[in-house]
Amino acid sequence: MSELAHLGPVELLTPTGEASLRFFVDVMGLEIEAREGRSAYLRGWGDYQRWSLKLTESDTSGMAYLGLRASSPEAFERRVAAVEAAGLGIGRTDGDLGRGPSYRFRDPDGHLFELYYEVERYNPPEDLRPALRNVPQKYTGRGCAIKRLDHVNLLAADVRANREFCVDALGYRLYERIELDDGSETGAWMSASIAAHELIYTSDAYGATGRLHHVAFWVDTREECLRAADIWLDNDVHIEAAPSKHAIAQGFFLYGYEPGGNRVEVTTGGRLVYAPDEPTVVWTEADRAKGQAWGVQTVATFHTYGTPPVEERG
Repeated sequence: MSELAHLGPVELLTPTGEASLRFFVDVMGLEIEAREGRSAYLRGWGDYQRWSLKLTESDTSGMAYLGLRASSPEAFERRVAAVEAAGLGIGRTDGDLGRGPSYRFRDPDGHLFELYYEVERYNPPEDLRPALRNVPQKYTGRGCAIKRLDHVNLLAADVRANREFCVDALGYRLYERIELDDGSETGAWMSASIAAHELIYTSDAYGATGRLHHVAFWVDTREECLRAADIWLDNDVHIEAAPSKHAIAQGFFLYGYEPGGNRVEVTTGGRLVYAPDEPTVVWTEADRAKGQAWGVQTVATFHTYGTPPVEERG
C-alpha cells in the first residue's frame, strides 16, 4: 500500500468569484459545503470528505495548493521526514475546514502542497441523505452532476525534477511518461493507487514555474461526459477540446475554461494498473505527433495555456 491514500482536495484561485462559484454549482453540479470569507468549499456527490474543491476569490487565477492524504499517521510522519530531507519543507499548520494538522511543502517547481491524515467524513443534511449506506450523498442530477475530484495536472519548467521528487519523496508510482528525441521529459503520469493517474506534470511552454494546467472531475460514464459538453454549450462555457479519448492513460475527456480562466476537465474511464511490477510506458515524440487515441489532433492551446497567465507573473 502506498504511503499516500489519494490526491486532494485542491484550492483554486479565481478573479471572478461569484461567476466561478455559479459555474461549479449550477453547471458542474457541485454542492456548497461551507463558505468562509472569500472562499467557498465545494464537493461532488461521491466525495467522502467534506469538500474536494476550495474556490477562493483572488486577483488572479491558478492553484493555491494541492492536498495529499497520507494512508496512516505513521505514513504522514514518514513522508514529512522525506520531504524535509529533500529540503522542500515549509512547516506544520492547523489544517483547513474539516481537516487535522497538515504539513506544507513545495515541489521543485514551486507548487504548494499540504500533506495531512486526520479528516472529517461528510455527514449529509437530511435533504442530501442517500438511500444507500455505501455512498456519502444522494445523486442530485444538477448540471454535469460531478461525482468527485479525479486528478490534477501541473505545469512545470522541469518535469523530470518534479517527477523524481514525487516518486522518491512522496512514494508515487510512475505509470506513463513522454520522452522527446532530445532526451527531455515533457510529461509524467503518476498515481498512489491503481488509477491511471492522479498527479500529472507537463512542460510549461514558457518555462514558467508554479502554474496549473487543469483540474479534472469524474463522472461515471462516457454518456455523462458527452452530456456535459451539451450543458457547457448551453451555458456559454468555452469548450477547448470536445469529448474524445486520450492515448496516454486512455481516459475520456472534455476540456474547457471556467469563468476565472482555470482549465477544467470532465473525465471518465482510463486504465487501471493492478500489477505491482507494471513497467512504465514511455511515449515518444513520434507517438505524440499522432494526436489522441483516435487520431484527433490536440488543440494548440492545450500545450501553451495555463493559469495564472504568464503575463501576470512578470
